[in-house]
Amino acid sequence: MKPIDQWFDEYGESHQNRLNKLVHWVCVPLITFSVLGILWAIHPGVAFLAVGTSLMFYAMLSWRIAAAMLGLAAIMLLILDAMPSVFWPSVIIFVLAWIGQFIGHQVEGKKPSFFKDLQFLLIGPIWLLGFVFRTIGLRY
Repeated sequence: MKPIDQWFDEYGESHQNRLNKLVHWVCVPLITFSVLGILWAIHPGVAFLAVGTSLMFYAMLSWRIAAAMLGLAAIMLLILDAMPSVFWPSVIIFVLAWIGQFIGHQVEGKKPSFFKDLQFLLIGPIWLLGFVFRTIGLRY
């Protein structure tokens, strides 16, 4: 398995444009939330299974990133649990956020990374988190 820095470097190659980066800061968390929401609407256990599976992948890359993602996923799941309706709001957020992503990549002039490797769908959220870690001086 590639080390986390290699994943971040490869993901970053198609995320150089300032507008595309900004779009990702908004849309990637929304996509993560909406996917969890759709899974939650199917059954909360499915959402927990997806979180657990993702966390295993993240833990192989960095236990610190995995721990931070566990905290973020827990917050998202608590919000979903408190929502009176989850499925359709999640579907709408999912569609709008992906439209934003593709607009960002159109501006960037490069295809989204997941066209190269589907694992990049899991890298997007932690790429942002890696930036936060670096900004506040934490190692991942």
